[in-house]
Amino acid sequence: MSTETVRVGAADEAGERRREQRGWYFYDWACSVYSTSVLTVFLGPYLTSVAESAADADGFVHPLGIPVRAGSFFAYSVSLSVILAVVVMPLVGSAADRSGRKKPLLAAAAYTGAAATTGMFFLDGDRYLLGGLLLIVANAAQSVAMMLYNAYLPQIAPPEERDAVSSRGWAFGYAAGSLVLVANLVLYSAHDSFGVSETTAVRICLAAAGLWWGAFTLVPLRRLRDRRSTATATATGAGVEAGAGAEAGATSAGLRQLVATVRDMRRHPLTLAFLLAYLIYNDGIQTVISQASVYGSEELGLGQSTLIGAVLLVQVLAVAGALTMGRLARTYGAKRTILGSLVAWTVTLGAGYFLPAGAPVWFFVLAAGIGLVLGGSQALSRSLFSHLVPPGKEAEYFSAYEMSDRGMSWLGPLLFGVTYQLTGSYRSAIISLVAFFVIGFALLARVPVRRAIEGAGNPVPERI
Repeated sequence: MSTETVRVGAADEAGERRREQRGWYFYDWACSVYSTSVLTVFLGPYLTSVAESAADADGFVHPLGIPVRAGSFFAYSVSLSVILAVVVMPLVGSAADRSGRKKPLLAAAAYTGAAATTGMFFLDGDRYLLGGLLLIVANAAQSVAMMLYNAYLPQIAPPEERDAVSSRGWAFGYAAGSLVLVANLVLYSAHDSFGVSETTAVRICLAAAGLWWGAFTLVPLRRLRDRRSTATATATGAGVEAGAGAEAGATSAGLRQLVATVRDMRRHPLTLAFLLAYLIYNDGIQTVISQASVYGSEELGLGQSTLIGAVLLVQVLAVAGALTMGRLARTYGAKRTILGSLVAWTVTLGAGYFLPAGAPVWFFVLAAGIGLVLGGSQALSRSLFSHLVPPGKEAEYFSAYEMSDRGMSWLGPLLFGVTYQLTGSYRSAIISLVAFFVIGFALLARVPVRRAIEGAGNPVPERI
């Protein structure tokens, strides 16, 4: 084979990889609107108000006969959604690795979540149980879809490109969130001009996020391609005689698959150590994302327009923050950059405890601090973990990662909800989350990432 032929083949391969990467970015563009418009801005305060309208004289609702303070119902629903995801994700991840067919599973999860989100248009009056059910389905589906999406990263980007590719994906997501939030702000602020009530405007914004999610998911489904690794093909070939019966048996074994995945990860203890650190500090990140608007509306007395503007600021700065921290990682390494972001998270969250009520300027300052570290800390954590995954087990290991990202992030909302239930103070609830960042920092600092990458059987980048 001539040198010219090799060069042309390499160029074609690089072009195909770039095409897949651009398609991959678009899933962040599609689904981040759910995280931003639904989970972060509108659903928390709106579902809380719906629950309050259904509450008894003491301020409690009674789902399944259990007394729950109306202000805690949203946080508890988030916790239930991620517990459901814990059961489903290991099963789906293992099935994706065995079959090598991530795309059909990604499509099923994405469109389940998009449909549930679109159905939030019908959340009005005192239908708090409908809202909780749709939230549980949408959030669990989002977790499963993100697990499959993240599992593509080691396959579409070589080690030296992953920090940049992961950061661009997050930047795409925050750019989409910003764009849709501008439209939401226009509709919500001028709802009278559009001839709709305030609650109808909120319901339109919720449903529009589901439609956006479903429409733009078509792009990655067209661009990404399924592939089998050598390990997957070997495992599939060895088990082919077991037939459909074994597959059917595996489908009922979500929790057993989780145990099997964790048992396999014990052969890579440093990967497991990173995952534990990520589980802790990301639980804090996810709880801040989901509960910040409740804190702003209920504790600080800020209006919905102020909250939308603050979250829009977070989105804009998160684009710059993700790209900037991606560049910092090339100089200082991903681990050090993440550790720096955890210090910033701790300082920012601590400052949030002292924010005066009815002072939107200071809330915007807090939002700016969150935005600058939000995208980068998540993007670099994802790319760093991709180096710690043994070849051929991408989806299975990313199911465990996604449980840390969303699936195991039930402790934070639970702590937030219980703290509020016991104290009646959202300030006490928000300051309790500092522990997640402090403990996560201490655990991550102890992980020798170079040895962890070598232990997983992957090449070690020059700067990590």
